[in-house]
Parts: sequence; structure tokens; C-alpha cells
Amino acid sequence: MRFEEPLLRGTLIRRYKRFLADIALEDGREVTAHCPNPGAMLGLTTPGSTVWLSPATNPARKLKFTWEMIEAEGTLVGINTGRPNALGEEAILAGRVPGLEGYARLRREVKYGRNSRIDILLEDDDRPPCHVEIKNVHFMREAGVAEFPDSVTARGAKHLDELADVVAEGGRGVMLYVVQRGDCRTLRIAGDIDPAYAEAFARARASGVEALAHGCKTAAESIELAAPLIVDA
Repeated sequence: MRFEEPLLRGTLIRRYKRFLADIALEDGREVTAHCPNPGAMLGLTTPGSTVWLSPATNPARKLKFTWEMIEAEGTLVGINTGRPNALGEEAILAGRVPGLEGYARLRREVKYGRNSRIDILLEDDDRPPCHVEIKNVHFMREAGVAEFPDSVTARGAKHLDELADVVAEGGRGVMLYVVQRGDCRTLRIAGDIDPAYAEAFARARASGVEALAHGCKTAAESIELAAPLIVDA
């Protein structure tokens, strides 16, 4: 996935109120950008870090920039939680997600479960429907090990239980963790941060829910899903 406009480089001044970030651009301007990430962003909000912004295409938008990436531990890390669904769809349609290839139809945001919408529904005439829930990952405490979640997510635990229900009814349920960085080999569930999510993950796996994880190739021009990671749970 290529960015519609070239990203602008800047220096992070501060992130605050969850969805705002003050950034000094290379041309000397200080701007307030939208931070499209409601999570804790642990390790990714250090003032002075190099960041990349996408310019708004809508002239009426109040905030003219969106924070897309940050340089951390020597790599570019995507922080925009709005990107993983599109990255997953692109890779699935291109046959680059082992186990999710060859479905005849792909639909987005289909109602299911308890008043939820599945990120991607894969359908085929000769096999059960496949419900794919996509989660954004960027947290890393140990070199090479991505972790999810980085804050408590009751909604995430709910999705795991709903995927278990899909499997119980004869369908296929898949969690796809999109790690928006290229320096990880493994995905681990951060049970110390959210024990309830870790318990829901264990229940779902025992019920037949599959867990896939992929890293990303990140650059200032583009981002795309890369090789599978080992799910260590």
C-alpha cells in the first residue's frame, strides 16, 4: 500500500489527549496532528523522536496532518490503527497470507456476533465462511518480540469470544495480528497488561480459533504485509 501523498518528516514534541500530537516539521513549522491510535503506544511517544505525517486531502479538515509512523529501536513503526484492515485485505487478495488464499469472495464490515462487525468475511461455495478479525500491533519490549495488547481491551476479548462462537457453529474464526514494524520474529500475548484478554485468547484457541501474525515492510513511501511471525502463546 503506497501512501497517497509523500509523508512529511518531523520531530515529536508531545502526544496528549490520546488523539493529538504536536510535531515540529523540517521546514520549521510546529503543527498539531491527529494521532489515529487510542492505545497506550508504550515506547512510541518519546519526545524528540523522528516521525512521519500524511497531509490531509480534505481542505475542510481541522487537523491538516495525520501521524503515520515513528522511528523506534532503529526501525520505522506504523502507529495508525486505521491501516491494518486495508493492509490485511490487500495481502489476502494477493494470496500473501498463508491459509487465507483462494476464497471466492471478500467482504468488509459484515455484521455478526453480539452487535459486532467482522473486519473481513471470506466466502466460498465449497467451504465454510471464514471470519477474520484484524488487530493492530506495534508494541515491543523484548527485541524481536511483538506484544498485544499494550493496554486493556475489553472489546478485544469480546471479539475472541465471538470468533469462538463462529467456530462452534461450524465456521472458521481467525485472528490476524498485523505488526506494523519489520524487526519482530514472534508475537506474544501481553497477559501482564491485560489478563482478561490473555484468558479470552486461551479460551478461543482451545475452541479452534486460529491466530496468525505478520510483520510489515515499512517505509516513508509505503507499507505492506510481510512474512508470517511465530505466535508464541
